[in-house]
Amino acid sequence: MAISYDVLKNRYFEPITQDYGTRDTMLYALGVCCGDDPTDAKDLRFVYEENLQALPTMATVLCFPGFWLKQPDTGVNWQHVLHGEQFLTMHRPLPPSGKLVGKQHIEEIVDKGPGRGALIYVKRELSDAVTGEPVCTVGLSSFARADGGFGGPSGPARPAHQIPEGAPDMVCDLRTWKHSGLIYRLNGDYNPLHADPAVATAAGFERPILHGLCTYGVAGRALIRSLCDNDASRLKQLNVRFSAPVYPGETIRTEIWQQGPGLAAFRSRAVERDKVVLDNGMLVYA
Repeated sequence: MAISYDVLKNRYFEPITQDYGTRDTMLYALGVCCGDDPTDAKDLRFVYEENLQALPTMATVLCFPGFWLKQPDTGVNWQHVLHGEQFLTMHRPLPPSGKLVGKQHIEEIVDKGPGRGALIYVKRELSDAVTGEPVCTVGLSSFARADGGFGGPSGPARPAHQIPEGAPDMVCDLRTWKHSGLIYRLNGDYNPLHADPAVATAAGFERPILHGLCTYGVAGRALIRSLCDNDASRLKQLNVRFSAPVYPGETIRTEIWQQGPGLAAFRSRAVERDKVVLDNGMLVYA
C-alpha cells in the first residue's frame, strides 16, 4: 500500500487531554539525566519539588498520540521510518503541573522521489485545558525512507540551520547513564529498541540505543545551563536534526556558537565515539 497524499495530509487526530503533576516533571528530568551532581542546586531545580521548574523539552512527551504511522491506513512502511527533525516553540513557560490539550495535524508531506523517501511534517499545538491559552507548539519531521515516488509535491522541505565555520564559542558536556533508556521510556515511549538487547541486535545495533528525544532533552538542558543560567523559562525555540543514535552511558558534548542577541547554533556529539548525533541546531532564547 502506497501513501495517498490527500488521505494522509487530511488525516484526523482526536484532541488529547493530559493531566500531569510534579512527579511526572521530575521523572522527565531524571530521564534526561538531571541530578547527576546532587550538590548542584541549579540542576536540582528540575528534580526537586522546592521551586520546581519544568524543562521545556518535556512538551515533546505531553499529549503524545503514539506511533500512529504504524497504522495500515497511512500507507507508510513504518519499519523504515526515522525521526528526522524536532521543532519546539514555547509561547509561555511550561508549568511543573497542569492540564493540557494537544491538537495535532499534518503540515506537509514531501515526496523526494523513487528510492529517496518522503518527509512527513507534523505539528502539535498544546494549550492550557482550563484557560485555552497556547503553551507551546511541538513539531517534527519523519523520514519515511521507503515511501518516495507516491506522486506528492516535491517541496518545500524545511531548510537546515547552518553551523558556523570555526571552533564553537562554548561547549557543555553532560553524561548519560547506562540505565537512562530504562528511565526515559517511563515517559511513554516503550519501543523495545531502547530496552531489549535482542531487539536492538536485530535492528543492527550492538546494544539498546537512547531515545532520540532523550538526546534532544539533554542538549536542551546543556543550552539552558550554558546560555540561560539554568532558567528554563528563557528558552523560546529549539530546533534540531537527528544524525546518529546515542548509546546509554555516553557523554553528550553540545557545541554552541552565539549568533547574536538571543540566537545560537549548536550541534551535539557522543564524546566516546566522536560522533555527531544532533546537527543543524538552533536556539532562540530570552
